[in-house]
Parts: sequence; structure tokens; C-alpha cells
Amino acid sequence: MQKQKIGIVGLGLMGGSLAIALKEISDDFYFVGLDHNEAHCKEALSLGLVDEIVSTLDELSSCDVIFLAVPVNSIIAIIQSFPPLLDRCTVIDLGGTKERISQAIPKEIRHHFVTAHPMTGTEKFGPSAAIANLYKEKVVVLCDIQESGTHQQKVAKELFSHMGMKLVYMDAKEHDRHAAFISHMPHTISYALANSVMEQEDKENILALAGGGFKDMSRIAKSSPNMWEDIFKQNKHNVLEGIHAFQAELKKCEKMIANEEWEALNQWMQDANGLHHIL
Repeated sequence: MQKQKIGIVGLGLMGGSLAIALKEISDDFYFVGLDHNEAHCKEALSLGLVDEIVSTLDELSSCDVIFLAVPVNSIIAIIQSFPPLLDRCTVIDLGGTKERISQAIPKEIRHHFVTAHPMTGTEKFGPSAAIANLYKEKVVVLCDIQESGTHQQKVAKELFSHMGMKLVYMDAKEHDRHAAFISHMPHTISYALANSVMEQEDKENILALAGGGFKDMSRIAKSSPNMWEDIFKQNKHNVLEGIHAFQAELKKCEKMIANEEWEALNQWMQDANGLHHIL
């Protein structure tokens, strides 16, 4: 039986972990990797994440499935320069924004594409950051699924389901607004927190006093600036709305502390505790 050929563009955390997850599903996959970073290519091969490295999109045209695990601006550039694809080919992008990506796909090849956002990740990047179970029991949002071909829908749903993911369906525009509040805006806060502390404290004090709370909140500030710059560009208006909403809540907190409105502050914090009944 011929192995199913899986192309992965981008051999970092998301692409590498995807290969690990798919290898656990079946031995019937053959992985072809493409990455502009030569060191990443060599590392992915040495780690056994892929079976072969290619240097052009044309060399991926014989793949049954192609995953795009690169920053969102790169996804748009790639999908607009795709070579002719086999009828059975399914292309799945894993970008953190969806509306502009969905709109950028040429109409003649739109049915090949499934626009997806796995709600998972870590602050690390590169092939060595790839881990088992990154995708397991996480949510993957499939956007504008009605625009994808019947075969492509089936392939994407089966692959993500077999990896143990929970499938959620959304309109791309709706996704980007929700993602701004739940994923994108928290990254802006983490970067801001890290910078504000570094401007006030020296390294010795940070090392001596930083406990679990600070480490938890600042952890995602270690994420790739290049990747997040692209996301903030593509989802600018929604991210700004999230930042403004956060600033309004922070102002409330500031005012209550300044005016010693301790009962009101306590109630405000109790209201926030309600989030954990949802999560």
C-alpha cells in the first residue's frame, strides 16, 4: 500500500509537533518538509520529523495533504503562488488569523483549502520545540468550511479528529474577533508586562522575586516577535478593540485602589473569578 504523502511548510513548533502527532496515528504517512531556514531543515531531518526535505512549492505538488505552518503573512504569500494541485490534494493552513487568509485564496483553487486554527502552542519555536501531544485534546477552529471541497473537508476533519482535537466551526470574521480577545490581546499584555518590569527592575531583583504568577503571565512574552507582528498586522482592528477593553478594566482597578473603594474592588475581583467556572 502506497503511503500518504504529507507536505509540511514550516518545520518549527507547530509543523514539527504536527508530524509527531500524525506519526502516532499511523505508519502510512510519508513526510516532506519545506522551510526557508536551512538549519531548521537539517534539524527536522535529524530529529526524524520529516522523511525528506524539498526546496520549492512545486516539489510539494504531488502531496495528498499540505499543511502551512508558517507566520500568517507567509501563508498569504504562499497560497497566491501555489503550483497546480492534484484533484485529491488538501491544503490546510494553521494560521492564527483567518479572514485575510481566507479572502486571499485564489477562487480557482479555493476548494483545495481548509482554513484552520489549532488553539494550542507554546512560547518556544524551531524544530527542537516540537512536542508530542501539542494538539491532543485541544480545540481546532475550522473557518468558512463550506468553501472547501467535500473531499478536503473530510480529510481535514478526519486528521484533526484522529489527533484527538475538538472541532469547532466559525465564520472567519467571527473567529478573528474572538481570537483577538482570547489569544491575541493576552500576548500584547504579556509583552507589555515584561517590558514594564524590565524598565523598573534590574535582572537580579527579577530573578530573586519573580514567582509563579509573574512567570505565568510573562511566559508568552517569549513567543516569536516575527510571528506575532504578522498576527497583529492582520487582526489590527480586533486587537485594538481588545486592548481598549482591557485598558478600561485596568482603569477601573486603578480608580478603586486610588479611592480606597475596597468593597467594590473585592466585588470586581469576584466577578473575574467567574471566568474559572467557565474554564
